[in-house]
Amino acid sequence: MSKKTDSLYATPHKSIADFQFDQAVVDVFPDMIERSVPGYRLLINNISVLAKQYVQQGSNCYDLGCSLGEVSYAIEPHITQLGGQMIAVDSSQAMIAKAKMLSEQSHRNIHWQCQDIRETTLDNASIITLNFTLQFIQLADRAHLIQRIYQSLKPNGILILSEKVAMQHERDNAVLTELHHQFKRQNGYSELEVSQKRTALENVLMTESISAHQTRLRQAGFTQSIVWFQCYNFVSLLAIKSS
Repeated sequence: MSKKTDSLYATPHKSIADFQFDQAVVDVFPDMIERSVPGYRLLINNISVLAKQYVQQGSNCYDLGCSLGEVSYAIEPHITQLGGQMIAVDSSQAMIAKAKMLSEQSHRNIHWQCQDIRETTLDNASIITLNFTLQFIQLADRAHLIQRIYQSLKPNGILILSEKVAMQHERDNAVLTELHHQFKRQNGYSELEVSQKRTALENVLMTESISAHQTRLRQAGFTQSIVWFQCYNFVSLLAIKSS
């Protein structure tokens, strides 16, 4: 993907609207996520490793909140090889339109759906991913979504849940938050950009602790959830449905 530089918050805004995945964000998204999410490329590369291990013959794989489909690209070769389907879902029309265009250029076998993931039919799944997606879903709706995901997974199926998280102790939270901001500065974002982006996300991205996520997973039926990746306050959990 060619990258257009993210400068959405480079100049002062009189009022800062809540962050949304509109056309302006879509246009700079590859640059934005690489420069904003620590370890993002390593995470995507290793999702391919998990996919190779856990895809099942003739099953479905779902990338919920797929954005431009980086996770889908990581999984698709493995599931296509086993006669299954890669299904990528996002509620942003602008995001899905660009994802479809990029997918056609690369000739990848991905089925794109523009839909609220809370309304997506899930069935016969070996892998479902929520890659920095659940954090944008209202807190009250999260348990039901995770429950539906669990029910749709085949035995030995997995959920890959990646999230920005809140630490249980505030002093730990402060350290990791500052390290994240330093990461963004070293990637070329100014103090103004860091500050304005933080304000835009304030009422939109709602973080929880790792233990809160693991409790919800356990209540849904998952007997095993492992923190398999972490960089600062960005983590990924591997939740496995028992056989």
